Amino acid sequence: MNAPTAEPLVLTARDGAVLRLTLNRASARNALSQAFMAALQDALDAAASDTSARVIVIAADGPAFSSGHDLKEMTARRTDPDKGKAFFTALFQQCSKLMQTIVRHPKPVIAQIQGIATAAGCQLVASCDLAVASSTARFATPGVNIGLFCSTPMVALSRNVSRKHAIEMLLTGEMISADEAHRLGLINRVVAPESLEAETTKLAQLIATKPHRTLKIGKEAFYKQIELSLSDAYDYASRVMTENMLAAEAAEGIGAFVEKREPKWPD
Repeated sequence: MNAPTAEPLVLTARDGAVLRLTLNRASARNALSQAFMAALQDALDAAASDTSARVIVIAADGPAFSSGHDLKEMTARRTDPDKGKAFFTALFQQCSKLMQTIVRHPKPVIAQIQGIATAAGCQLVASCDLAVASSTARFATPGVNIGLFCSTPMVALSRNVSRKHAIEMLLTGEMISADEAHRLGLINRVVAPESLEAETTKLAQLIATKPHRTLKIGKEAFYKQIELSLSDAYDYASRVMTENMLAAEAAEGIGAFVEKREPKWPD
């Protein structure tokens, strides 16, 4: 008799142009193990070339969005001859690649947070373009409490909230509420738990109605210009707008606006 097949670590579902990726390791609080991150990486890579998917939602099953790295998996590697150094190096590089994949993904990525998002789980939220959270969600970078400063989560966190707020979260390790995360700019919206999926889907579907190529151009330009000086950012953005102006989407969109009609996007 064949053994039962294990459920996928990441579930995929389609709602029109919205692709939903659900973290499916609830029993481990969706801890980001090596295999778990590989599964999410594969799903994101596949979504990049999926022409029918315009927007991606990363959701999660269970009481936690993600508790961060899998500390049990990491601790077990301390028995390696090098005390786990090679494994830890590869793991953090894998995580960094995953987070950068989200930022550089050609499609907008929205986090849907139903529970706690801590350490690398908070990093995952911060790496997404947008985030909608249940009023019961909570956030923290608590590495300092266990002697492992959240250095890689710090990269994403410090690019979302002000320096003072980021370093406070990192130095104290304390949980903050969804309302506080919204005030700090870590998330976009706070909604009632029963409305979380509907509100996230509504936002995703709204963005999905926009021309795909324009979204891709805009997302890439946003993240590139934000790392430049003011003068270089304007030079770069001006070049992007010139190329965008020559694209079919801009010609159709502006033409439709002038002619007072609905645009018919070429894609």
